[in-house]
Amino acid sequence: METLNLILLTLHNITRWALLILALLVIVRAFRGWFSKTAYQDQDRKFTVMYSGIFDLQILLGIILFFTKGWGNALMSGDSSVMSTAAVRFFAVEHWTIMLLAAILVHVGSAQVKKAAEDVKKYRRAAIWFTISLLMVLAAIPWPGMESARPLLRLFGLTF
Repeated sequence: METLNLILLTLHNITRWALLILALLVIVRAFRGWFSKTAYQDQDRKFTVMYSGIFDLQILLGIILFFTKGWGNALMSGDSSVMSTAAVRFFAVEHWTIMLLAAILVHVGSAQVKKAAEDVKKYRRAAIWFTISLLMVLAAIPWPGMESARPLLRLFGLTF
């Protein structure tokens, strides 16, 4: 089980960075298209699909980790110490809840972009929805210095 958790944590960490890079790419392109009033590109649609896809993969890895690391069991056991310990509460409640909401915003935003008839509206909707989702992701990442901090990069047991 420990080897599985190590592999899952590594994959979760790698996809975290891919998600952040894609989010920035999609958001920069959305704001640039919105303010320059350019035509919505097929490449923008592809990046949006990639962003939502990597988000789904990240959520799937997170759900598996949630149960294999024991946070789900701790939360469902009704143990009150879960809420009184900041690091445990972060992973058992806050982290996954905020990330799940951010993933929902990405999918709603993606649907809103598809529904928009005008290119400027597509870019504006992408910029707004995806920026909010990224802010939520940034708020839910266990940054260094936090009680629940994790390494910035974790590769099969090596941390940086």
